[in-house]
Amino acid sequence: MDALPALSFVPAVGDLAFTAKQRSLLSLANELGRTRFAPRAAQWDREASFPFANYDDLRQARLLALCVPESNGGLGADYATYMMVAAEIGRFCGATALTYNMHICSTLWTGLLADGIAMTPAQREEHMRRRDLHFRRVVQDGAVYAQPFSEGSAAAAGRAPFGTTARKVEGGWIVNGRKIFASLSGAADFYGVLCTEDKGDEKPDARDTLYLAVPASSEGLSISGEWDPLGMRGTVSRNLAFKEVFVSDDEQLMPRGIYYKGAQTWPAMFFTLAPTYLGLANAAYDFTVSYLRGEVPGEPPVKRRMYPTKQISVAQMRIQLEAMKSIFTRAILEAGPDPSKDARMRLYAAHYSVMEGANDIARLAIRTCGGQSMMKHLPLERLYRDSRCGSLMLPWTAELVLDRMGRETLYEAGERDE
Repeated sequence: MDALPALSFVPAVGDLAFTAKQRSLLSLANELGRTRFAPRAAQWDREASFPFANYDDLRQARLLALCVPESNGGLGADYATYMMVAAEIGRFCGATALTYNMHICSTLWTGLLADGIAMTPAQREEHMRRRDLHFRRVVQDGAVYAQPFSEGSAAAAGRAPFGTTARKVEGGWIVNGRKIFASLSGAADFYGVLCTEDKGDEKPDARDTLYLAVPASSEGLSISGEWDPLGMRGTVSRNLAFKEVFVSDDEQLMPRGIYYKGAQTWPAMFFTLAPTYLGLANAAYDFTVSYLRGEVPGEPPVKRRMYPTKQISVAQMRIQLEAMKSIFTRAILEAGPDPSKDARMRLYAAHYSVMEGANDIARLAIRTCGGQSMMKHLPLERLYRDSRCGSLMLPWTAELVLDRMGRETLYEAGERDE
């Protein structure tokens, strides 16, 4: 029997059989979210400014090192634990949770995921030595890593080589190219850039993808463009340009070719955007319940819970939220390298359900709470805008997930129609 004390709240992922570490981390995330992140969320949204104060809190709480192994001084959280914590943060500030994902993935991919990817002994030695450097920066210096991915082409969807290139030179690489929707632009200390090795006259190949940490202070790195989007405004995802940027060999986050292997064997590495939106769905539901009960701080204590139409809407929201939590939890608990076809389909289904379901719950929340919910002094209209952005996130947009599911269901590997 689990003798651990019950949490004083129900986490965004639901009430599960958490480990002692998970309970502790979820409690910390909930405390920071309630007392620090939620009160500031409107500011980042209004100004389209980066949540630096939230990152100061994450740094002080050691949560920047959440997925750094304990042997490297981190908290040693596994994949499922990170996903639980991220959902809890997303409940209080979507922009913080989404950018936090970019940072954490830089440690998760090079740590836990890389441990499950086949490497030669030489590659493994190289990787372990170099990742120690990056982990040390996070643990000792509180460094923040970004993960610019998109380029406006098929590369981010995994259907073409990245247009950003790296040419081998003595002691390192010369990087040229451009990234768009680059979250944490101007806020990160290092940009974990995915690029294609430039081998001269040879045709670019996705198998030659490199994963390099480009220091923010690098000569030739520039940030440009306006940032005035519909939602997720605090991510400050402006454009990055790389013009003859030199990056030393030790800045490789993975050895040559290992990222490609990871993308083929660890599909759950692309599911890490989803917890932000599960958190937002919880927030929309939580607000609706509080509003109908007349318990929203600062608002008149007017109860609206006695109307059958309101009761039915809340029931519909809860049913959809429970379904999202269930498939999300199943997916994160079984995540690992080389999943079965059934597990892979379930992962796609979980991603789609969360990304589309979050906005559907926010839509029901606005309809149920009525005209007052449109006002910007209340969080619901921001939750609605933020939640609509989930289905647009590469590499698994809602459209691409549907495409993958349909094709991979009807075709086995190597099958073609004559």
